[in-house]
Amino acid sequence: MIDLAMDMEQYDCPFIDTTADHDVEFAAAHWEFHPVAEELECRMVVEGPDRGALDNGLTALQSHDNMHEVDLLAKQEGVAHLKTVMGETEAMGTIRDNDGYITGPFYIEDGSEVWHVGFDTGGQADDALSELDRNNEYDVVERTDTSLPEMGDLVQNAGAAMTLIEGCQDLSDTERETLEAAVSGGYFETPRDATLGNLADEFDVSKPAVSKNLRRGQRKMIHRVIEALNDIE
Repeated sequence: MIDLAMDMEQYDCPFIDTTADHDVEFAAAHWEFHPVAEELECRMVVEGPDRGALDNGLTALQSHDNMHEVDLLAKQEGVAHLKTVMGETEAMGTIRDNDGYITGPFYIEDGSEVWHVGFDTGGQADDALSELDRNNEYDVVERTDTSLPEMGDLVQNAGAAMTLIEGCQDLSDTERETLEAAVSGGYFETPRDATLGNLADEFDVSKPAVSKNLRRGQRKMIHRVIEALNDIE
């Protein structure tokens, strides 16, 4: 299996056009392609810096020529959950014509989209990329040739991966930012390149407060790591 991570600019994609003109970002939570109708149905999360930016983005999305349906499922402040149905884009058709398939979620911001697509052979991948060159702008960010044993490992350990993802989602914004600052600053190095005092100054809080946030974040992640280790085949 050839797995490609691509930074794609499509000229007929409603989501890309909307993010090019408005300060919103889209992430796909679920998708399904209907080959007979040549439509892509998605559950999308869209986010803007505030309600006004979000509303402007949603209005632009609904009025796009290639957007067939937009249903607002939920909205709170600058975030909304949508069900969308759009027509097949030229790039999507090219991927499908070369027996390609989606292998991961896609994310759209600032007029471009991160795609994860797979092909069974390198020849199919190369043919698709050659055809995409004609009418689209893209960069292949990463190309991975996954062997059959590696694919087996991915399937067997998908549960462990989800456990780690859930652990990251359990973190509060403050806990995540504190952990990131501690790692990047060298707090966990030996000898330490950063101290609790450095971290406290960075977040403008007391040393006990930053220590508490750090311990909470570590505790959550360590519990998840132990769970994941038990799940790994």
